Amino acid sequence: MAMLKLPVPISSLAPVKFTPFLSKSNDLASPLLDPMKLLKVAADAKNLKFGRTIHAHLIITNRLPGDCRVNQINSLINLYVKCDELFIARQMFDRMSKRNVVSWCALMAGYMQNGSPLEVFELFKKMIVKDNIFPNEYVIATVISSCRDSQMYVEGRQCHGFSLKSGLELHQYVKNALIQMYSKCSDVRAALKILDTVPGYDVFCYNLVLNGLLEHSHVREAIEVLKLMIGEGTKWNNATFVTIFRICASLKDLKFGKHVHARMLKSDIDYDVYIGSSIIDMYGKCGNVLSGRAFFDQLQNRNVVSWTAIMAAYFQNGFFEEALNLFSKMEIDHIPPNEYTLAVLLNSAAGLSALSHGDQLHARAEKSGLKGNVIVGNALIIMYSKSGDILAAQCVFSNMKCCDSITWNAIITGHSHHCIGKEALNIFHDMLTARECPNYVTFIGVLSACAHLSLVDEGLYYFNHLMKQFGIVPGLEHYTCIVGLLSRSGRLDEAENFMRSNPINWDVVAWRTLLNACYVHRNYDKGKQIAEYLLQMDHEDVGSYILLSNMHARVRRWDGVVKVRKLMRERNVKKEPGVSWLEIRNIAHVFTSEDNKHPESSQIYEMVRDLLTKIRPLGYVPDIAGVLHDIEDEQKLDNLSYHSEKLAVAYGLMKLPSGAPIRVIKNLRMCDDCHTAIKLISKLANRTIIVRDANRFHHFQDGFCSCGDYW
Repeated sequence: MAMLKLPVPISSLAPVKFTPFLSKSNDLASPLLDPMKLLKVAADAKNLKFGRTIHAHLIITNRLPGDCRVNQINSLINLYVKCDELFIARQMFDRMSKRNVVSWCALMAGYMQNGSPLEVFELFKKMIVKDNIFPNEYVIATVISSCRDSQMYVEGRQCHGFSLKSGLELHQYVKNALIQMYSKCSDVRAALKILDTVPGYDVFCYNLVLNGLLEHSHVREAIEVLKLMIGEGTKWNNATFVTIFRICASLKDLKFGKHVHARMLKSDIDYDVYIGSSIIDMYGKCGNVLSGRAFFDQLQNRNVVSWTAIMAAYFQNGFFEEALNLFSKMEIDHIPPNEYTLAVLLNSAAGLSALSHGDQLHARAEKSGLKGNVIVGNALIIMYSKSGDILAAQCVFSNMKCCDSITWNAIITGHSHHCIGKEALNIFHDMLTARECPNYVTFIGVLSACAHLSLVDEGLYYFNHLMKQFGIVPGLEHYTCIVGLLSRSGRLDEAENFMRSNPINWDVVAWRTLLNACYVHRNYDKGKQIAEYLLQMDHEDVGSYILLSNMHARVRRWDGVVKVRKLMRERNVKKEPGVSWLEIRNIAHVFTSEDNKHPESSQIYEMVRDLLTKIRPLGYVPDIAGVLHDIEDEQKLDNLSYHSEKLAVAYGLMKLPSGAPIRVIKNLRMCDDCHTAIKLISKLANRTIIVRDANRFHHFQDGFCSCGDYW
C-alpha cells in the first residue's frame, strides 16, 4: 500500500482529512504522522479542532509506556495552552500521576501568556516542594519574568540567587530575564551589574539593558552601554536602531541622530514601521520637523504609528495647526486613529484653544470606541481645561471608569488654573481617598489652589509635611507656589524673606510673582526694589518692565514711565502687542487694541461704546490712572475703551446665541480697566464670559470674577 503523503502546511487542512490515517497503527513510518509532531504542528498553528482530533486518536489507541505518555500529555498541555484553553490544560496537568520539568514549564508558559504571573510563581514553589523537580533554564526564566510582570522585586531577587547557585544564570534566557526584571522593578544598577559580571551577551541582552536605562531616564548610562556594545563589535538589529534613535531623541542631539541614521542606511537592515517611526520621533524631538516630514513622505508603507509620530513631531515643536491638518490626510489613506493619535490631536487642539475642533475629536473618540481609554480621557480633560470649558473637563473626569495619576493631576491643575481652588482641593481629597498616590505635579496644582484661596496654613502644611510624607522633594515650582501663597495674602515681607532664606536658584517667574503682588497690594516701594533686582537678573523680561512702568503710572510718576520706556529702547526690549481672539463657528476672530481691520469693526466699536455707557450706572469708572502716557484724560479714555479683549467680548455678544458662554483668549495680562469692565458686562448681559490671559482663566459671572480680583 502506498504511503499517504500530506500536503504542507498541515494547518490549512481540515481535520477530517486526517481521519483515515488516524485509524491506523501507532507504528507510523513517516515522521509527519507521529502524533506528537502533529500536536506540535496544531499548537504552532493554533488549530484547536485538528489538535482535538489528535487528542481523540491518542485516547482511543494509546498503548505507550509511562514516560512516553508523559511526553504526549506535555504536548497536549502545550496545544491547549497555545490555543487559549488554559482550563483544559490545567485539568490535564492536575490529573498527571507523573510529571517532568517540561510539564511544569508548559503550564507556567500558559499562565504567563494568559497574564497570570502570580500563578506562575505559585506553580514554581509547588514544583520545588511537591514534586522535588529541579528547574531548567526555561522554567527559571519564566518565573523571573513572572516576578517582573507582578513587580515582585524581593521574589525576583530570590530567583536570581537560586539561578546563581545553580549555575542557570549563565544561560542567555535567564540573563535576559533578570535584566528585564531588574529594569522593570527600577533597579537599573542591578541590571547593569549582570551585564558587567555575567559572561556572554548578545544583541538582545544589550537591547534590554538600553531599554531599561531609557525607561528610567538614565540616558548617560545608556550611552556608556552603547559604547561598550560598539567596542564589542556587536551587530545592531532593528530593535537596537529603534532604541538608539530614542537615545538621540532624549538627548535632543540632532548630529548624533543623523550619524545613526546614516549608519542605518549603510547597513543591511530592512525598514519597518517601528524604525521609520523612531526616526521621525528623533527628528521631531531634536527640533528638525522638516527632516522628519521629508523622511515620512518617503515611506512606502505607513501605518497609524507612522502618522502619529509625524503628528507628534509637529505638536512637540508648536505647529499645532499642521498636526491637526495631517489628520484629514491620514483619513484619506483609510487609517483609523488609535488612542495615541487622538491624544496628540487633542493636545494640539488644546495648544490652539480650539474648543470646537476639540469637540469634533471628542465625537470621533466616541465613534471609534476609544472614549473610555485612559490616555484619550486624560487628553480630553487637558483639552477642555486649556480651551476654557472646565465643566466639560469635569464631566469627562466624572465618566471615566479608570483613572491614573495623570487623570487626577489634569483635573486638579485644571481647576487651579481656572481659579476654582475649592473644587481642586476637594478632588485632591478624593484622590487620597481613592488611594492614588500624589506626585510632584499633583502638589503644584494643590499649592496653587491654596494660594488662590489664601489658605496659608493649609498650604504650608502640604508643603512642609504632606509632601515629605509621600517622599516628594519640593522643587522650584512648589517654592514658587509658596511665594504666591504668601504674596496673595499680603504677607509680602514674609514672601521676600522666604525667597532670600531658601537656597533655591530662583527664576524670573518666582520674582515676578512677588513683583505682581506688590503691584496688586499697591506696595510700590517694595515693588520698585524687586523690579530693579529682576531687571538685573534678566534684561529682557518684558513683564517686569511693564509692571514697573504701571507702578510709576499709578502714582503719576511720568518721569519714571519715560525712564522705563527709554531703558526698554536702549536694551531693544519690545512690548508684545496685545491680541485677543475668540472662535465662532470654527473661525478664529482676532483683535488688536484699537483694531479697525475687522470687516465689522464699525458695528463692534458701536457695541463697545454702548456697553461702556450702560455699565456706568453699575459702578464702572474708567481706570485712566493705569494708562502709560502723560496725555489728556479724553485721549486716555479712548485708549482704554478699545482694548483687544473688550472688542472680542463685544463681538461675542453680537454673534453668539443668547446664553452661550463667551470664551476669549488673550496673549498678555488683562489690564485693570478691562477686568472691571468685563465683570460688569457679564452682569449687564447676564452672560458667562471666560477670558484666558497670560496668567490664568477668569470666569466672569453676575459681576464677579473667579480670580477674586487678584491676577
